[in-house]
Amino acid sequence: MSENRVQNQILNDNVQHKGREKGKEKGRAKKKRGFFSKFFSVISSLIIVGSTVGLFLMYGPYSGFREWYITTAMTTMHHQYLATYLFSQETINDVLDRNKMVEIDAITDPSLLTTTSAGASYVELNEYEEELLKVNPDHPEYNIIKIEGKGYTGYATAIFDVSKFHVLATKKLKKSGQYVTTMANDNNAVLAFNGGFFVDLKEDRTGGTPLGLTIVNGQKITDSAYDGEGGVIGFDKNNNLILGKMTSKEAEEREIRDCVTSGPFLIINGQASRIEGNGGWGTAPRTAIGQRRDGVVVMLVIDGRRVGKPGASMETLIELMQRYGAYNAAALDGGTSSVIVENGKLLNDPIDCDGKHKTRPVATGFGLIMDDSNYTYSTK
Repeated sequence: MSENRVQNQILNDNVQHKGREKGKEKGRAKKKRGFFSKFFSVISSLIIVGSTVGLFLMYGPYSGFREWYITTAMTTMHHQYLATYLFSQETINDVLDRNKMVEIDAITDPSLLTTTSAGASYVELNEYEEELLKVNPDHPEYNIIKIEGKGYTGYATAIFDVSKFHVLATKKLKKSGQYVTTMANDNNAVLAFNGGFFVDLKEDRTGGTPLGLTIVNGQKITDSAYDGEGGVIGFDKNNNLILGKMTSKEAEEREIRDCVTSGPFLIINGQASRIEGNGGWGTAPRTAIGQRRDGVVVMLVIDGRRVGKPGASMETLIELMQRYGAYNAAALDGGTSSVIVENGKLLNDPIDCDGKHKTRPVATGFGLIMDDSNYTYSTK
């Protein structure tokens, strides 16, 4: 083969190679365009399907999801816009009117309660009561168990020495709240929970102003009018949990030693409040306080705001309190406020409305203070 023919063959081979490479590049580019085209097509389809499903759930003939969404949003402190942005006030009012709790119109009757000391023998206990009322030798004054059910996880606590169970309050009253861990540490409480309702004023964005009547170990620290669901939740001098709508004077006449204002009332004198629809409070993290006829206090702290575990409804709280034998029970402040603290450590996992794993400062709480001989409220 002559030198010229060799050179021509090499040139032809190079041209063919470049052609093949260009073909491959075009093929790869075509595949790439095809991939992105399919990808964006899938994303667009998902958006369309998601929007269609969302619109159907929000505005379709089935009202269950819509009513759950509205009642859950409207019971939050700062996220009611999630409902008001999508629905008219007329629709919201209609949903809230059909989904509500009808509270028992009564006040706790202490004569229906008895007192049983820690470690005493109980009769005819169900399996749930047996687990909760088991005395822990490491701390015989209380017992804590983990609980789990449909849509929730949390803790149930039995407090045997109720005489040591007091209201805690922020030291920065009407200025800012405090974390329950801080309140517990400041007051040497071995066990603590969040407490009653509070307001966030313009100058007070961290829950420093308790709503209604607040008494700390006989010392009245707030006394404002309150006409919402629930009312006074506290203990008298005989360590009975007293629930009811009452004035400051009426609370004094009943010798209330510690109380907050919160609600709604779940059970009074053994009779549960009536649930209409979904109860009107939606599903969320919850804290509740109750007392058995034998005097043992039952505290519930329910986590929520997780996929598949949104929290508890008021109906669920009633069922749980009845499961553990509560004769009187009420809800305390819930949502991001719901916490249980043992020896300065947060046990549960609160999640705020933005999805962050954190709690928030609150105005009041309940704490088990073993050495309460000098316990008083102080701003120092």
